[in-house]
Amino acid sequence: MRIVMDLEDTFGDIVGKASAGHKMSAEALASRTGVASARLKALMGDQQKPTEDESRTIAAALELNADKLVDSGLERWKPETRDLDARFGHQINEPYPSNGYFIVDADERVAAFVDPGGSPENIVSTLRKSPVSVRYILLTHKHKDHVDALADVRHAFPEARVVIHRNDVAAVGSPAEGAIGIDDGGTLPFGTSEIRLLFTPGHTDGSSCFIYGGGVFTGDTLFAGSVGRLFGDRFGYTDLMHSVSKKIFALPDETVVFPGHGPPSTIGEEKAHNPFF
Repeated sequence: MRIVMDLEDTFGDIVGKASAGHKMSAEALASRTGVASARLKALMGDQQKPTEDESRTIAAALELNADKLVDSGLERWKPETRDLDARFGHQINEPYPSNGYFIVDADERVAAFVDPGGSPENIVSTLRKSPVSVRYILLTHKHKDHVDALADVRHAFPEARVVIHRNDVAAVGSPAEGAIGIDDGGTLPFGTSEIRLLFTPGHTDGSSCFIYGGGVFTGDTLFAGSVGRLFGDRFGYTDLMHSVSKKIFALPDETVVFPGHGPPSTIGEEKAHNPFF
C-alpha cells in the first residue's frame, strides 16, 4: 500500500502555529522580525512565498529551525513515498480530510481501527469482508473528525474495546462508555504481539499515540513537517514540543509516522525536516 497526499501544513500554517504557541501576535512578530505587517500577513496566508532571509528571520523569532523553515517556504521537501506494511490499511475519513487506519494481523485474525471519523460505511464493510475479530477502536484524541463514526463502528463490532485517554473521554460521550484508558508506556495485547501506548498531550489534553509493527499513529500531535494546533486546557505548546521531541522522537528513525492528516513520513525524516525541531 502507498499513501500519496499533499503535506497537511504550509509555511503559513507552520508560522501561525508557532506564533500561537509563543502567544505572539502578527503585529509583535512583524515588529520583532522587521518584516512589514502587510508582507507578513501575505506570507502567513500563503499568498506570497518568503525569501530565504525572511524565513530565517521569522524562524529565529519563533524558535524554529531556520534551514527547515527555509525548505518549507520554498517547498523543497516532502516525505518519501514508500510501500507500507501489508498489516496497515488507510482511508480518508469522508467528509473530513482526516486519516483513518486499519491494523490487521491476518495470521491471528485480529484487527483494530484508528480514528473512525465521518462516514462509517467503508470501515464496517472492509472489516466485515475480512475474517477477523475487531479487538480495538483506537482514538488518538477527542475531535469529531477522528471519532464521530465511533458509535456506528462500535455497534457493528460490539466485541471491540474503545481505547482513549481519560482526559478526552468525557468529550466523546456515550460512544466511549467503558473505554480502556491510556497509561503512558502501557500495552494492549494484539495477536502474538502488542500495541504500545504513548500519552502525548498538547494538541488536546488527552492526545495519545499508538505504536505497532514499525509504525506510530500520531493523530494530530505530529504531521509530516509540522505539528497540530493547540486545543488543550491543561497542556500547551511546551508540552506538545516535549511530547514529540522526548517521546515520539525516541522511537527508531525507521519508524513510519502515520499522522491524523497528510501523508506518512518516518521519525528520521521528521528529525531532519520538521521546522519545529
